[in-house]
Amino acid sequence: MPIDPHKKIALTSYRIIGLFLLCAALPACVNQTIKSTSVPSINTPSVQVEESLLLDASIAIFDPGLEDYDQDNLVYPEVRKAEARYMPTLLSQSMQDSGAWGAVRVVPTKQQISDLMVTGKILYSDGEKLNLHIIATDSRDVEWLNKKYISHASRYSYGTTTREKSDPFLAVYNTIANDLLQSLESLKKKERKNIRLVTELLFAQSFSPDAYKGYLEKNRSGRILVMRLPAEDDPMLERIRTIRHRDNVFIDTMQGHYGSFNNEMLNPYQEWRKLSYEEAVALQELKAESTRNLIAGGFALIAGIAVADSGGSTAARTTGNVAILAGGYLLKSGLEKRNEAEIHVQALDELGQSLEAEITPQVIELDDRSVVLSGNVEDQYAQWREILGDIYRAEIGQPDETPGSLDDTIEPAY
Repeated sequence: MPIDPHKKIALTSYRIIGLFLLCAALPACVNQTIKSTSVPSINTPSVQVEESLLLDASIAIFDPGLEDYDQDNLVYPEVRKAEARYMPTLLSQSMQDSGAWGAVRVVPTKQQISDLMVTGKILYSDGEKLNLHIIATDSRDVEWLNKKYISHASRYSYGTTTREKSDPFLAVYNTIANDLLQSLESLKKKERKNIRLVTELLFAQSFSPDAYKGYLEKNRSGRILVMRLPAEDDPMLERIRTIRHRDNVFIDTMQGHYGSFNNEMLNPYQEWRKLSYEEAVALQELKAESTRNLIAGGFALIAGIAVADSGGSTAARTTGNVAILAGGYLLKSGLEKRNEAEIHVQALDELGQSLEAEITPQVIELDDRSVVLSGNVEDQYAQWREILGDIYRAEIGQPDETPGSLDDTIEPAY
């Protein structure tokens, strides 16, 4: 006996209603919480090299990634600027733990001349996920690393005992340090010497462009080559080395500044990340639940209208009306969840406002005088470089001159 078309429509609609109401009642299918993470150990050099061949590495303050800042993307400028100063110190610690480097320093800008310059950009950071873009280039302008690193924090990372032991994203810093060590290990002894020589000549050119013009050239691929060497007993070179030593002493002093900043920032930043982690996970779950409710509500409305208009029995029309009401409730619930999500966004924003990185003036003791540096870190380092320039010119009896850029002093090789 054939089934009444109206009853067939009603039966199908009942199934649709039941299915989507069931979906709405179910918890999220995917757990948004990463329960565990693996932290790689720090690798050490396979072969120990003499101290004169150890390369120095500089890690510039990270780019906070605010050029595409959008309030709707949960990016908080105050936090990002603080993180940009905080994260390089953690990376420097991982690199130092390998025992493969000479000095590993955090520096204000990538203009600092070093055997290896490491720069980074924060692509994403919310306490639950960290995404960094790291580039490492040696003084010859040879790129060692250009890679993005992504890590998720475990929900156990923010337990009281865990937070005291290690950073939730330690895996990222250890992985970067290991990748850099792998590139370092691929260098031959001659290459290490060449890198250190290029670094010294670049520093000399930055203070005396005319005197050291022509010592370095760039080949067609952009690599910096040593074309000639100054005499080892050159008095001007000795002065340059003295100036460079003073510059390194200043940068070493800055390490204490960055360390103090990190210590002061640690507790509020960890609390912010813990709360941000919880808010980020809750926000994901709310959005998922909101979407499910909206979809289920929409389908329930459609199915209810289909039943109510099927022309079937009174019971069918009643069921359809109930489905319409249920669908409307689910739609309303979905919209309320979205409003609740907005509250979480505002809470995150308020948390972000609580972190600011203020740089206070500092006094630097030199051999013959004290100098006061003010402004942010970049300003202070620029002032310091001007002081070094004055010291150098006074020692060689040279009038003030404006140092040239590297492009002005390094000639192309054809």
